[in-house]
Parts: sequence; structure tokens; C-alpha cells
Amino acid sequence: MTTLNRPDLSDIHRGDWVDRRLPIAWRPYTRLARLDRPVGIWLTLLPCWAALVQASHGLPDIRQLVIFSIGALLMRSAGSTVNDIADRKFDGHVERTRFRPLASGQIGTQQAFAFLALQLALAASLLFFLTPYTRLVAICVLPLVFIYPLCKRFTYWPQAVLGAAFNWGMLMAWAEVAGHIPVGALLMWAGAIAWQIGYDTVYAYVDAKDDTRLGLKSTAILFGQHGRTCIGLFYALTVGAWSLGGWLLGMSLPYAVGMLVIAAHLAWQTGRVDLARPEVNFRLFLANVLTGALLACTAVIGTW
Repeated sequence: MTTLNRPDLSDIHRGDWVDRRLPIAWRPYTRLARLDRPVGIWLTLLPCWAALVQASHGLPDIRQLVIFSIGALLMRSAGSTVNDIADRKFDGHVERTRFRPLASGQIGTQQAFAFLALQLALAASLLFFLTPYTRLVAICVLPLVFIYPLCKRFTYWPQAVLGAAFNWGMLMAWAEVAGHIPVGALLMWAGAIAWQIGYDTVYAYVDAKDDTRLGLKSTAILFGQHGRTCIGLFYALTVGAWSLGGWLLGMSLPYAVGMLVIAAHLAWQTGRVDLARPEVNFRLFLANVLTGALLACTAVIGTW
């Protein structure tokens, strides 16, 4: 397969911190957990922080902040491991993923399952520090975590399932802090799902040709040449849901200013989408770390 005019988006790691600082035996597991690729951690963590701020109506308790931060890291890492186990026979045929630990044979499937068990055990240990209601909410996300990697085989909407699971910490934050999940919090979560459908579709265009060849499905394949319009629609739904959700949660006027900034940033992203240039789409995907940071900051100023 030719890589002409394609960005270097493969999981080839030349001289990164994993190679420089970790023992050889640890490196495949670090990459399996995507600890060398922290973008996904930030995209999970920042909406969760925003929900903690909104639920606390101010700066959250440091204990809750630490627990939810560690939990976001562990569950995102466990989700990456589940994904690689499920996709191990496909990843070797995709330019971007062919050097992942399982696809390249650096570790075996049994080792990956053992590592997954360790990740889930560590995540489960955090439940002892949470209320019974929050524990129940947390357990409910597990089916989504395990179903997501299989979705691309039978639905064009795996991004929606990923968005629901990725942002589940927002619901847990409200369950822990407030003891209930109000309608406004559900709207914030729905907005985060729409946001993830948007930015993960941008990301999916990087792999669209390989996925089509392998018979896999994604929103990028479904939207085709209408991708920019559809991405813009989901970003608009994001801003609408976050705006209405914030209003229902009693956010102050500065929150609306923050929403305008987020709307401008997402509009800029939409205008920059180029379906024929994977390297541009990949950079736009990375730009959503800023979107998450803006959401967290907007939540803070909305409590003033």
C-alpha cells in the first residue's frame, strides 16, 4: 500500500520518552495503554473536570479531583487495551496502527488480557473511595467499554458508543458530588457525545481508505464527501447542548462568553477540515484538547 502524500501517523516510536526512560519489557504495555499518546487521556479528563466543577459549583474537592483523574487515566488506558485486543487482526493492515504491540507481535494476546485485568483491578479499587450510587453508575459503563471495539463491524456509529463511554465520568462526577444526575448534566454529557462524534469523525478520515478496504465502518465512511457539513452539525449540537445544559445547571453570564469562544473554535475547526488531507485532519483532532480545556475553564467562570 502506498503512503505517498500520507502523514506519518503510524504508531512508530523513534526516540520517544518510552524508549529513553523505560525498561524494554515495559515499553509494549505502555504503548498498549497509550500512555505515550496522552491526547486521549486529556480528551477524557477535561470534560470530567468540567463536570466536577459544575457539580461542586466551584472548585472541586481535591480528593475527588485526584480520584477522578486517576480513574479517567485507567479507564482510557483499559479501553485502549480492549480496542487493541479486538482489532489485533485488523491493525496490522492499517498504516497508522501496524506497529502497535499486538499487531506487530511485541506481546501476545494472553499477556494483553493479563494486563487488561490489572488495569481493571486498579480502576475497580478506586470504587472503594466513592459512594454506593457512584459505584453503580460506574459499573454501568463497562458494557460500552467492551462493546465499542466491535461496533465498527456492524454499525457506522462506533464514535457515538465511544463518546458515551469516553465521557461517562461526567455522569459519575454528578453522582458523587450531588448524589443525583440532573437533566442539565445529561445535556452536558450528550453534548460531549456530539463533540466526540465530530472530532472522532475528523480522526476517522485519516483511516477511511484502510477501513473501507477491510470492510469496517465509521461515521467518516458514512458521511463520505459530506463530512465537513456533518462534522459542523455535530459541533453545533455540542455547543447547543452545552449551552442549554449550563443554563439548566445555573451557570452565570461568563459561561455564555466561554460558550461563544468554544463555538468560534469549533467553527474554525470545521472550516479547516479537508477530507483529502489526512495530516490536516489529524492536527484538527489534536486541537480538541484545547476544546476540552476551554470547556473546563468555561465551567469555572460559570460558577462566578
